Amino acid sequence: MIHAPERAAPESLGFSRAGLNRLSAALSEQIDKQRLPGVVAMVVRRGKLAYFEALGQRDPVSGDAMRPDSIFRIYSMTKPVVSVAAMMLFDEGRLFLSDPVAKYLPEFKNTPVGVVRADGVIDHVPPTRAMTVQDLLRHTSGLTYEILAEAPIRKLYAHAKIYRRDWTNEDFSKALATLPLMYQPGTVWDYSRATDVLGRLVEVVSGQPLRDFFQTRIFGPLGMVDTGFHVPPSQLHRLAEPFALDPDSGADVKVLDVREPVAMDMGGGGLVSTAADYARLCQMMINGGQLEGHRLLSRKTVELMTSDHLGGLPSMSELLPPGHGFGLGFAVRLQTGIAPVAGSEGLYFWGGMAGTTFFIDPKEDLYAVLMVQAPGQRDEVRALFRNLVYAAIGD
Repeated sequence: MIHAPERAAPESLGFSRAGLNRLSAALSEQIDKQRLPGVVAMVVRRGKLAYFEALGQRDPVSGDAMRPDSIFRIYSMTKPVVSVAAMMLFDEGRLFLSDPVAKYLPEFKNTPVGVVRADGVIDHVPPTRAMTVQDLLRHTSGLTYEILAEAPIRKLYAHAKIYRRDWTNEDFSKALATLPLMYQPGTVWDYSRATDVLGRLVEVVSGQPLRDFFQTRIFGPLGMVDTGFHVPPSQLHRLAEPFALDPDSGADVKVLDVREPVAMDMGGGGLVSTAADYARLCQMMINGGQLEGHRLLSRKTVELMTSDHLGGLPSMSELLPPGHGFGLGFAVRLQTGIAPVAGSEGLYFWGGMAGTTFFIDPKEDLYAVLMVQAPGQRDEVRALFRNLVYAAIGD
């Protein structure tokens, strides 16, 4: 059974029915053009369900229709869940944002910063200050990703095969700590393996494997019944799949194999979920940290997480859009203008590599979730979804 919010007439929630129909038509057009296999989209305002549609195909090979309860690889939409977990421990007084990461993960005590010379040689220099828990949450740790661009430090990550699913989170953390940082901690925003490290930190502080903490402290209380690090055999008929070939580039589309459990609970991108499940997390956040009698976070901690923590620090990645800062696990919109998509000041959001996205707008008492498995079309479909949700608001 789908655990979705109570449905209400769109007009009663300030939406134009014609506007929401345009959203369906636009998504259907992308499906008809064979640019997306299928989508599940949900829009909730004032706690009530205004829009919930499953369009297109769940699996382009079998031709099975998309289902409202289809299960998707959500990749980096895992990061806000890990951030919630860490801030639950913060609320309990079990960690401070100012704590050095090495307090919990001593392997990072002597990790140097890599400085690339003109001849390509990498010199190792000491960090000017310790990497902190706050740095992990806001992506100012000095860490990076091996997948985003060519750079000597990123090449070191790639050559070390730093992401291996047969490693535990502990194995991963210890291996990553042997590689130099790309930046001095606290100096720039760069999307990174920081949330994978944060997942390991949650394990150490809580004394539980990350999957167990998620299940007992987040998924169970919130009723997120279809969210986890793999899809059980009995539910594989619900797993959404991408096209075999990218419709724009013709390249092979490769996604995580989530059909079997793996050793590493990848905090930066390993979860699968459904639109209805992820909506439970969004509703908890927009409610100020609680849902249906289960409080995960204090109201002030939600405010802290969804405020800008960069203060103008430079961004080294286009993943952080113009007009945005970054909080503790979320991009945060700083003003109504500047950004090229619709939204309100204070909106916060993130997305996943295969195209999934969510955004939460406290000013409009609104959140929306889009599930899709189309990595190459993610930027376009996210902007389309966001713009048309806002275009449907009348009041």
